[in-house]
Amino acid sequence: MKFALISSCLIGLDTKYDGTNNLRSEVVERLKKEYILIPVCPEQLGGLATPRSPCEIKDGKVVDIEGRDFTDNFYKGAFETLKLARFFGAEIAFFKSRSPSCGFGKIYDGSFSNTLVDGAGVTAKMLLENGIRVVCID
Repeated sequence: MKFALISSCLIGLDTKYDGTNNLRSEVVERLKKEYILIPVCPEQLGGLATPRSPCEIKDGKVVDIEGRDFTDNFYKGAFETLKLARFFGAEIAFFKSRSPSCGFGKIYDGSFSNTLVDGAGVTAKMLLENGIRVVCID
């Protein structure tokens, strides 16, 4: 079987910014038949606590709703996630959509108004740049 990364919140771990999860039982059960799933939370790997302030990408920086800059934490988490992907030989990541870390295709615009724009989260972008496919799950 092949290894794949998966957002920790999708398997039911309470790793979301608000201390909850995005459990997707049916999707996870299907994926488990094809992959050995490696749960990751790039924000936690970058040193952020749970719960934490919601963050979005604005003008190339990752900021929270109060304007505090967490860009370094997000890049550290992305790099640690990439190291895990390389260690396990994972060629694909199943990530939570719209996240400033994991989102790919559509992410929030940085205004904290639930407005979506084309883009990729920090970790998704880093993985893609290193040849790892990213599939987002709502």
